[in-house]
Amino acid sequence: MTEHTREQFDDVMVPNYAPGKIIPVKGEGSRVWDQDGREYIDFAGGIAVNALGHAHPALVNALTEQGKKLWHLSNVMTNEPAIALAKKLTDLTFADKVFFCNSGAEANEAALKLARRHAFLNHGEAKHEIISTLSSFHGRTLFTVSVGGQAKYKEGFEPTPGGISHVPYNDLAALRDQISDKTAAVIVEPIQGEGGVTPATQEYLEGVRQLCDEHDALLIFDEVQSGVGRTGHLYAYEHYGVTPDILSTAKALGGGFPIGAMLCTDAVAPSLAIGTHGSTYGGNPLACSVSLAVLDELTKPGVLDAVQAKSERYKAGLAALNEKYGIFKDIRGLGLLIGAELTDEWQGKAKDFLGAALEQGLMMLVAGPNVIRFAPSLIIPDADIDEGLAKLDAAIAQVLGR
Repeated sequence: MTEHTREQFDDVMVPNYAPGKIIPVKGEGSRVWDQDGREYIDFAGGIAVNALGHAHPALVNALTEQGKKLWHLSNVMTNEPAIALAKKLTDLTFADKVFFCNSGAEANEAALKLARRHAFLNHGEAKHEIISTLSSFHGRTLFTVSVGGQAKYKEGFEPTPGGISHVPYNDLAALRDQISDKTAAVIVEPIQGEGGVTPATQEYLEGVRQLCDEHDALLIFDEVQSGVGRTGHLYAYEHYGVTPDILSTAKALGGGFPIGAMLCTDAVAPSLAIGTHGSTYGGNPLACSVSLAVLDELTKPGVLDAVQAKSERYKAGLAALNEKYGIFKDIRGLGLLIGAELTDEWQGKAKDFLGAALEQGLMMLVAGPNVIRFAPSLIIPDADIDEGLAKLDAAIAQVLGR
């Protein structure tokens, strides 16, 4: 059999990605092996996707068993796994209704379309404005990059949709100045992921909820990265005790199998009437069966409780490395979504540490040029955390030339 190489990727793929120099071929738990059989500790988790690690038996079984029965119908027919998953999500969250899709961007697209249509039907076309935050990330569709607060993702794709504004994150006064009776929705990440792993303050989210209520605007929480157990709660809104009207979820929802969902209340769901939105693959039996298995595993007694202990183990290990090397100005995050921001001396060098870590046998992430990000399996063994941190120690020493 012909071995596929990293160089072949550059020959046949559109050049919008710059993947690492290895090609992983096998994963088990929190470990991955490449084509040469070299082993890596996985602190990246497929960007907060592999909540149960690689090849979890419950997920493998769910996919295998459903694959023997029914793969796809589209939404001309419903299916049992979709109904079961929707029921489980509504039982476990604030939501009354669910819309299934295939990704976080699609979940946010549905959330934003629902918000605009709800405002249009109830208040008229003048109430259409959407307020987002600077440094936010909500997906790669034209609508979601427009709502996202990072100009680099819009460059070359203008003109983008109008009626969208951005205010600083965690700045309630700025939102108060911007929101009006023309605002259809405010969209916020409880933890900004791609923007640097920055959690919202308690006062901020409570204030955003109040301002939305005062102006009859919907509150959308983008929990694509912070959801499905990542913070030690099934969704981060539970950590804050602030309930949105609409929530987007994806990434870990399928544990690696593509699925997204928009959750909402009965007060807003009717605005997406028959024919107003859709998805060919959304809610397909394969994805929903795997997602059910993910939720079954994560809601077993003690699983989410253990996330906080693992988070503290990570943060203590990172603090020890910082005592040794002095390269982090801040270590932050909730649960197992952790960011280590580099000091001024190392600004812009996050990818240097990423590359060195890979050479040392550790897969991790960045969140912008200045933040190293960790989003591992939620059930990563303590021994793998310790071994991965030891590899990070070696990687930092390599970059620093020690």
